Amino acid sequence: MWSRNAPGYLFLLPWFLGFFGLTLGPILTSLYLSFTDFDLLTPPEWTGAANYVRIFTADPKFAQSMRVTLSFVLFSVPLKLAFALGVALLLNRGMRGLPIYRAVFYLPSLLGASVAIAVLWRQLFAGDGVVNEFLLMFGIEGPSWISNPRFSLWTLIALAIWQFGSPMIIFLAGLRQIPTDMYEAASLDGASKWRMFWKITLPLLTPVIFFNAIIQTIEGFKSFTPAFIISGGTGNPINSTLFYTLYLYQEAFSFFRMGYASALAWILLIIVALFTGFSFLTSKYWVHYDN
Repeated sequence: MWSRNAPGYLFLLPWFLGFFGLTLGPILTSLYLSFTDFDLLTPPEWTGAANYVRIFTADPKFAQSMRVTLSFVLFSVPLKLAFALGVALLLNRGMRGLPIYRAVFYLPSLLGASVAIAVLWRQLFAGDGVVNEFLLMFGIEGPSWISNPRFSLWTLIALAIWQFGSPMIIFLAGLRQIPTDMYEAASLDGASKWRMFWKITLPLLTPVIFFNAIIQTIEGFKSFTPAFIISGGTGNPINSTLFYTLYLYQEAFSFFRMGYASALAWILLIIVALFTGFSFLTSKYWVHYDN
């Protein structure tokens, strides 16, 4: 038996090494460290659940980072998906040069999470940036968007919406799978375009919407680079851009509280798992499959 399966296990060996050495090992190590006081310079000291108790009872920055992150996810994900679906519907009408448009619209998804784009975004929304220069052409004096706590988070939400290319491509693929004869039958019955969208397109597209919503929600919780670059790694002004991942980074690499940061990381994992599990539990009420 072993001699027959040995070639297969040999080909799987790199994956096993990567999984146990680079994935499972660090995961279990971080779980252990979350119950310790560890500063990278001295050996970990077991403290039990002290890190978790402090997070939920004596850490106002944890609560603030959760509020900022939840606000970002709740606004950016639906708006990004709605914008991506709208563009996909336009591209699905069979216009010329469709591959070029798809490539152009997908490009922001490739560049949006980069440091260069975050720096560019900071310059666009600065007090003397391009956005305010454009508003001055109409006699409107805009604020310093990134240094005003009323607008700073919305600049990051706008950047997230701009990265609509990935869900747009998936929506476009889903639209191509909807049978055209359903639209023809509805048109013969006198249905309007708007009614066909609500009664045919949207129900048949719910599996794709569900997939995109899950992926984009997870990406929203993991968002880090734009907030780090635009706020200079501080989460300012007055912690209005203090994403959860940015706060975790500060605890780990600014204050060297690795044990505490590991506890924060596991809480984030549990929150994402709960959101994902809730989405799957409720999907049976609104996601429609062929059967």
